[in-house]
Amino acid sequence: MASSSSYSNPPCAACKFLRRKCLSGCVFAPYFPPEDPTKFVNVHKIFGASNVSKLLNEILPYQREDAVNSLAYEAEARLKDPVYGCIGAISVLQRQVLHLQKELDATNADLMRYTSNEIAVHHQRRMAYGSGVRSYNPNPGYYSYRENPGHGSN
Repeated sequence: MASSSSYSNPPCAACKFLRRKCLSGCVFAPYFPPEDPTKFVNVHKIFGASNVSKLLNEILPYQREDAVNSLAYEAEARLKDPVYGCIGAISVLQRQVLHLQKELDATNADLMRYTSNEIAVHHQRRMAYGSGVRSYNPNPGYYSYRENPGHGSN
């Protein structure tokens, strides 16, 4: 299969879409692989290839991947929701976080009430049975009770 590229790799998704030769220094190639053409198509629809090219050439190389990922995310969000884009998705997620935080707070309050009730019930039972602990006396048939506030009845 003949390649339209000046090197042995197939053209990147951007060059293939734009129907141009993908040169070895192509600014799009590292970020728009031929296996994922939708990524470039979405970014191109929203931002345009020229604007993306300018942006990538103006920022430092180590920032480019993050920039392309942000552009791809925003482009996909804009195509799904042309009015709000990713802000709409962020708002939905923020509402979900608030709702889940309220649920967590309510569950923690229920847990605290449950734990407090269990402690109170345990304390009431201990008080109802007395605080003395029965101890064995070597005299047969004779049990003495001594005060031992930290233990329940045996």
